[in-house]
Formats: sequence, structure tokens, C-alpha cells
Amino acid sequence: MNTPLAETLSAALLVLVLVCAVVRPFGLPEAVVAVPAAVLVVAVGAVSLDDARAEAEQLGPVIGFLAAVLVLAQLCDDEGLFRACGAWMARTASGRPRRLLVQVFLAASAITAVLSLDATVVLLTPVVFATAARLGARPKPHVYACTHLSNTASLLLPVSNLTNLLAFAASGLSFTRFAALMALPWLAAIAVEYVVFRKFFATDLDAGARAPSVTEPAELPVFALVTVACTLAGFLLTSALGTDPAWAALAGALTLAARALLRRRTTPKALLGAASVPFLAFVLALGIVVRAVVDNGLDSALGHLIPGGTGLPALLGIAALAAVLANVINNLPAVLVLLPLTAPAGPGAVLAVLLGVNIGPNLTYAGSLATLLWRRIVHAHEGEVELREFTRLGVYAVPASLGASVLALWASLAAIGGG
Repeated sequence: MNTPLAETLSAALLVLVLVCAVVRPFGLPEAVVAVPAAVLVVAVGAVSLDDARAEAEQLGPVIGFLAAVLVLAQLCDDEGLFRACGAWMARTASGRPRRLLVQVFLAASAITAVLSLDATVVLLTPVVFATAARLGARPKPHVYACTHLSNTASLLLPVSNLTNLLAFAASGLSFTRFAALMALPWLAAIAVEYVVFRKFFATDLDAGARAPSVTEPAELPVFALVTVACTLAGFLLTSALGTDPAWAALAGALTLAARALLRRRTTPKALLGAASVPFLAFVLALGIVVRAVVDNGLDSALGHLIPGGTGLPALLGIAALAAVLANVINNLPAVLVLLPLTAPAGPGAVLAVLLGVNIGPNLTYAGSLATLLWRRIVHAHEGEVELREFTRLGVYAVPASLGASVLALWASLAAIGGG
């Protein structure tokens, strides 16, 4: 296929795949359109079979890792971890909305970092709704915090977000060095978000609430907590041994799965559903479609826009470009496009891309699939998400948190080094 036609077809298919992922016509999974699109770009020669196979081999470990973390998060929910979290928030908030906001920030940041942003959006958001209702607090500040932190607080660990897994594979960093470099940007971004939320939702937070009538002790699921802690230790160990940390995630998921199956608290079908196989197929197919777009001209166009070097101005430019691209074509395609172009410059440039594609999506609904999923959950709880309000909050929060996190990354690179 000639290049102009291949470029046009690849771009059109990417737009179609993204639109269907956002709209999900008839409630169909994202893979229903993405998989045929991937087959088509290979069939017509927009991307060679060898390149498609190479893309699949590169994404394979990442997808396996994602599946294990999704199952681990669902099993933690089945064990009662999120119910215990809700009880803790209700008890310690003492009827004060501002304190509840602090608790939500702490819980959402920790859950996003350790169990991925999907756990925060799908499992924590309903708990926050219930906790706010129990206290008679206005839910909006706390529920909005779930979606913002599902993106912003996913900067810390490679397991926190699919974009992180992709960047981790491209950066050449160990698990521990990745976490060390991202710790300060993670803290900076969350701190800025908190300040913005306190000011933006001041009226809602001043409306008051009530202390829970009965103080119930939180029944901590000790086995689940120990398993998660051991899984995190496994990430560190596999990183030190040079082994793929997906094995540690798999071990954690299998441990909880075996216990749940023996106690008949789950079924193989439920575990397969938790792994979200259609979404995994969507990720793989999307990677192949994006590869076709990149190979047919997008890499050349973006290559002229990416600043050279890893100084502070360059890092700011890369992060800003990544944030804009995430809001135009969604953060997952954006990271797939930008990583091959920035990886030659070193880990600093790759991590700057990550800051842009993780924080930037808080500006618009379409920036992140997690935000779209969060919106559906809010509507299911008869909540309202106003486009104007969501965007206005993003305008205040995104530039400030992105700037603070890039500055923190630059400081971390200078202090720790990216090698």
C-alpha cells in the first residue's frame, strides 16, 4: 500500500477505534471494533506482519501484568478491603467534610499506586459515594477526587497504570529506580491537587456533615493486606534479580485466587471476568493500529515537535506535548506514539511523557478511559457530572500539578540520576 493511502486508512481506523471506545455503541466491548481494525491494517499492508508480531511481543508482558493486577484488585474487594476502607473513612472523618476529603485523598492515592487506577475508579468510587451519604456530606468533592487521583496518583509505581507499564518497559529502569524517580513528582502532583480541591469545592466542604451514629470498627482483611504487601516486596525482589515483575503480580493474584476458590467465594468464570479479557484484547489491537499510524508518518510529524535533551525546559515541553496529545487522542494511544520517539533521549524524557499522559487527562472526559468509566459509575449512582465544571476544575488543576511534577522530576533526576 502506498504511504498516503496507508496513512489515511491508519488514522481513520484509529479515530474509529477511539470513538467506539468512548461511546461503546450498544454497550459492546472496546475490542469489538479494535480487533478487526488491527487485522485490517495488517491485511492491507499498513503495517507488516513482522512489525505487528513485534508489537504484540512487546505488549505481551505488559498485558499479562495488567491482567494479574486487575484480578488482584477484584479479589481484594471480595475480601472486604474496600468496605474496611469506607468504614475507616467514615469513622475518622468525624462528620467533617474537609477531613473526609483528606481521607479520600490518602485512600485513593494509596489504592491507585498499589492496585492501579482501575481499582480506584471501579471499586473505591462507590465506597466514597456510600461514605458521603452516611455522613450527610455533599459527595461531589470526594467523588471528583477519585477520578483526578486515579490519573494523578498513578505516577508512583510501574503497576499503577497501564501507561506506567509501557513507560517502564521503554525506560530501561529497574522497579526501585522508577519508584525513586517518581516519588517526588507523585507527592508534588497530589499536593497541588489537594490545594486546588480545597479552594474549588470550598462551598461544598463548608456545608457540613454529621458523625456516624454508630462507630463500627473496621474489620481489616489481614490475609489480603499481607498478600498485597508480599506482592509489593516481590516487585522489589524481581527487580533486583532482573526478572519480570509480572511474576510477582501473578503470584499475588494466584494466592488470593486459590484461597477464594477453596472457600467458594469466587469461581473460575468470575476470575476470568476480573481479568477483563476483552479490554486486554483492545489494548493489544490498539497497539497494532497505533503502530500503523506511527510507521506511516505520525512519528515524523511529532519528531519535529519533541524538544531535545532532558533539561527543565525540554522536560516541560515533552510533558506539555504529551498532555495535549492525551486529550486529543486519549492517553493510551498518546503514550504508545510518544515512547518510541522519546526513549532514545533517556529515562528522563520517558518519565516526562508519563507525567503528561497521566496528569493531562484530568482536563477532559476523553483524555483517559478511566475517566469515562468513572463518569458511567457516577451516573449509575444518580450523580451529575457537568462538562463545564469538570473542565474548569481541570483548567485549575492540570497546569499547576503538571508544572510542579515536572519540576520535581527534574530535581529527582539531578539528585538520583536516570541511569
